[in-house]
This record gives sequence, C-alpha cells and structure tokens, in this order.
Amino acid sequence: MDFVKSIFIAASGLKAQNGRMRIIAENIANADSTGRTPQEDPYRRKIPTFSAELDRKLQAEVVELGPVEYDRSEFKTRYEPGHPAADERGYVRTPNVETLVEMVDMREAQRSYEANLNLISATRRMLQKTIEILRA
Repeated sequence: MDFVKSIFIAASGLKAQNGRMRIIAENIANADSTGRTPQEDPYRRKIPTFSAELDRKLQAEVVELGPVEYDRSEFKTRYEPGHPAADERGYVRTPNVETLVEMVDMREAQRSYEANLNLISATRRMLQKTIEILRA
C-alpha cells in the first residue's frame, strides 16, 4: 500500500505544479496587457498558493493548488502619450508582472514537476521488481 500512497502523493504534486505553471504562463502572456482607458487597471499578477489536504482513503496528506491570490504591489508606469490608456500626463499603467521572476518561478515549477514524475517512475520500477521477485 505504501507504493500506491507514494504514487498518489506524487500525482497530487504533478497536478498542483501543472496548475502553478498554468498561472505563471498566464502572467507571462499578460505581462504587456494594459487597460483600455486611463481609469481601467492593467492586468494584475496572479500568485498560486498550495494547501495540504488529508486524503481519507489514502490516510496521507496530498498537496493541492489553493486559492489564487493577486499581487498587490504597485503597477509600473510607462510614458506613452499616444496610448488610449494614457493619463493626462501621458503615462500608461502597466502590469506588475516581472517576466524574469515569472521565468524563474516557471523553471522551479518544472523542476518540482520533474521530481514528482521521477518519483512515480522509481515507484513503478520498484513495483515491477517486487513482482519479479515474487514470481521467482
């Protein structure tokens, strides 16, 4: 049963990291999205959160993607007087997304995803070896 538990726990990690990568990709895709008018806010960066949940069937804690939070840091401004979202001084508010930070977060999520995938592969190999030993 411990083999099955480890696979399910790693699978929950895969699902959570997949959701994290989806949110990061959305942030990157909207890094240049401004409002359409001076009063409209530009895209606000989303922050994925995680939570540990007890899976009663497995009797183990699994990770889940928690509620998405919004980054409350200030928007950046860019001088672009011809833009439809420019204020009276010619400044446009731009998203609070730092592409470099998002790329680092994406790489970290990918590595966590790979680690969970490697755990599942190793567990499968151990199960196969166990079956081979029992057959012999």
